[in-house]
Amino acid sequence: MKKVYLFAAEGFEEIEGLTVVDLLRRAQIDCRIVSMNETKLVTGSHGIAVQADLLFDAKTLADGDMYVLPGGMPGTNHLMAHEGLRGLLTSPQTADRYIAAICAAPSVLGQFGLLAGKKATCYPGFEGKLTGAEVLPDGVVTDGRIITSRGLGTAIDFALALTSLLADSAAADALASSIQYSRV
Repeated sequence: MKKVYLFAAEGFEEIEGLTVVDLLRRAQIDCRIVSMNETKLVTGSHGIAVQADLLFDAKTLADGDMYVLPGGMPGTNHLMAHEGLRGLLTSPQTADRYIAAICAAPSVLGQFGLLAGKKATCYPGFEGKLTGAEVLPDGVVTDGRIITSRGLGTAIDFALALTSLLADSAAADALASSIQYSRV
């Protein structure tokens, strides 16, 4: 079974994070919320407290097939400042893993040097932080092992794109149908 880790830092955008977790779990994909705090309780940017599944530990997380960064402020800034996350995502051991980010969080990938020569998208105003990327206005952009999305309004499309990569397009289509969602 594929394993996904979603990194929740204080001030993350709840819809962007929880939509991914919810839809991947509905698709029978093992998706776990990782707290970037010292406790499992993480409060989102709109005051919604979420109980994470585990605490950040790079050794434990090395078995992931995909790593997901939700946006939101100041959550994105906390992800950017987390040296353990930088080490995990830039490690040669994760070069063959998927890395996904939505909203402001693609800026973290840009600052970590992961977007050089890639196509990517982000929340308007963060384009300058997508260092080395060809910035597109699309809702979701997949370039190799990097998946980026624009924001809260694209969260379902983002989660369905991740489902397509981790399972297949038929699983994503079935998931979209089960939640009465018309894909764009």
